[in-house]
Amino acid sequence: MRLSRLLASPALAASAVLALVFPAPAALSADRIEEIVVTGSIGERLGTAGSAGRIDGEALAEIRHNHIHEALSRVAGVWVARGSGQEHLTAIRSAVLTGAGACGEFLYLEDGLPIRPAGFCNINNLFEVNGEQAGGIEVWRGPSSAVLGGNALHGAVNVLTANPEGASLSLEGGSYGYYQARAAFGGQIGAHRVGLSAHGSQSDGYRDATGYGQQKLSLVHAAGFGGWQVRNTLNATNLNQETGGYVRGFEAYEDGELRRSNPNPEAYRDAWSWRAASHWSRQKTRASAYLRRSRMVFLQHFLPGQPTETNEQTSGGALVSQGFAAGAWAGRFGAQIEAMQGSLLEIQDGPTTGSAFLVATRPAGRHYDYGVDSIMAAGFYDLNGTLVEGLRLVHSLRLEHLSYDYENRHLTGNSRDDGSACGFGGCLYTRPDSRDDDFTEVAGRLGVERDFGARHSGYLMLATGFRPPQATELYRLQRGQTVADLDSERLLSVEAGLKGGAWSLSAFSERTRDFIFRDASGFNVSDGKTKSLGLEFSGDWQLGDHRLSLALSYAVHKYDFTRAAGLGERIEDGNMMDSAPRWLTNARWRYQPGEHWYSEFELNQVGEHYVNAANTAKYKGHVVLNWRGGYRLSQRIDLFARVINLLDERYADRADYAFGSHRYFPAMPVQGYVGVNLTL
Repeated sequence: MRLSRLLASPALAASAVLALVFPAPAALSADRIEEIVVTGSIGERLGTAGSAGRIDGEALAEIRHNHIHEALSRVAGVWVARGSGQEHLTAIRSAVLTGAGACGEFLYLEDGLPIRPAGFCNINNLFEVNGEQAGGIEVWRGPSSAVLGGNALHGAVNVLTANPEGASLSLEGGSYGYYQARAAFGGQIGAHRVGLSAHGSQSDGYRDATGYGQQKLSLVHAAGFGGWQVRNTLNATNLNQETGGYVRGFEAYEDGELRRSNPNPEAYRDAWSWRAASHWSRQKTRASAYLRRSRMVFLQHFLPGQPTETNEQTSGGALVSQGFAAGAWAGRFGAQIEAMQGSLLEIQDGPTTGSAFLVATRPAGRHYDYGVDSIMAAGFYDLNGTLVEGLRLVHSLRLEHLSYDYENRHLTGNSRDDGSACGFGGCLYTRPDSRDDDFTEVAGRLGVERDFGARHSGYLMLATGFRPPQATELYRLQRGQTVADLDSERLLSVEAGLKGGAWSLSAFSERTRDFIFRDASGFNVSDGKTKSLGLEFSGDWQLGDHRLSLALSYAVHKYDFTRAAGLGERIEDGNMMDSAPRWLTNARWRYQPGEHWYSEFELNQVGEHYVNAANTAKYKGHVVLNWRGGYRLSQRIDLFARVINLLDERYADRADYAFGSHRYFPAMPVQGYVGVNLTL
């Protein structure tokens, strides 16, 4: 269980060296580097047959999101439900998923590399990337494990690190004590291309004791070295947040006093992360090496007894691939390896309050204290070729092995901290004995793409995805479960689509098996099934000075099994999954008569949906109108403004039903922000 043991792997040791050492200036090519091919775009790896959305860097600079959901709502089929502060829950062609391993349903990447190790995800992963100043954000909808690996079950989000040009500084202020400062610099220094993007923001929060401060930094270095194109990046983030709890009561978000309240003013979340990567490319050969480190401490205010969790991980790896071509066929094959050392500690400082059962079964002291080493190794290939003129075949296959070495650093079982037994049949928190687990999975995709003229094409794709059980699902057990005998979750998807020059339409059918959930006994089990059926449309139309954009999805997500579940709920075959709106809509009208100013109205709609698995409670949905605009005062001065929730709609960012009551994260009322951007 020592990091030195992991670094004994030659591949990982090489990763560490490559990720941290930049080429020496004397050895660099004298050629000026205008553009680096190694972009980290997953679109290049996944191809055109499938459903993807991209928000480019210029759009992100105009959105200037306070929270990542403001940007990702522009992609059809995607809903990032905002939590308190910078917290969030994600849905991509799925319900909003919760629980110990729900974060493992989606793969989050930075320049094509996962930002977290396999099996050690964070449900709020997206606050660990600098999406605010990114060169672009790509979203792939549907299973992409065959190309990107485990956890890309329902989709993937890839944030591209920007390499800015020139120097700029922007300042912004707004409602509820919000301030943000951004700086960017980029230029050529001899044979080196360097770039820096940094920003800091803070807010007092709309609700009581819900302020936060965050800082993010991105560094880029690009150069030529012995015939190689090299791009090195360093990304770092820090978040200090006061966290708001749920307000309770049916449609409590409508109440002016309740929606500003915070039942948990003591709650907080402190998190930091950094990632270093080095990307090398020469002709058809590509190699990337990376190191990652993160740590998070937060109060679990949503649990009786309010224990504090501390989790951290150190990890690194390498991804190499070789392209090939033979006649009408081309492709790429390669391998990936990564290793991690992670840990989790949960401590409750004081006694639990509430019923006699809660007091007896949730004692103060250490609940969990464990370490996990993991190694992931994978091999893959991608193949595409022309069958006949205008008809192409796409095929990918990936074999992946993930192993865990788990060490329990506390008493085995579900006793109190001092070894004594709890009442009512035992303590809630169960610690399994030290053990090893491993999972080997294969994912594939097979599709055809057909051209219809110069600007239109269609495709048909069959794909599978997988995600191994996460460490928390295997080793953070409850109610006397000593072993979590879990299988990897798997998904089968059939998708058909049409694409034009400015629009795309896709239809999909998906089935998930070995769905992991907590059953009525409080055990983590993997015998659930779900099924989904949906349509997605995206389009942009330029009409003179006007531009209209639409991202629309209609989907039905259902449980495909019957079982008593946790919290007293019963899942019935055919029930709608909770937190799964049928309709998601983003519509925008932009007016720009020339280069000096623009105005854009945006409409976001989240449809009605059930908020519990038993389908006995609903949230009515909401429609929110936003406005953004900008004015170029001179070549060096740009003014901008935005109004979020322009009509002051009272709604919930997140609705839920648990412990016998409705509960919500109330959304912010109307907010205004103004700022200036200076080109230096």
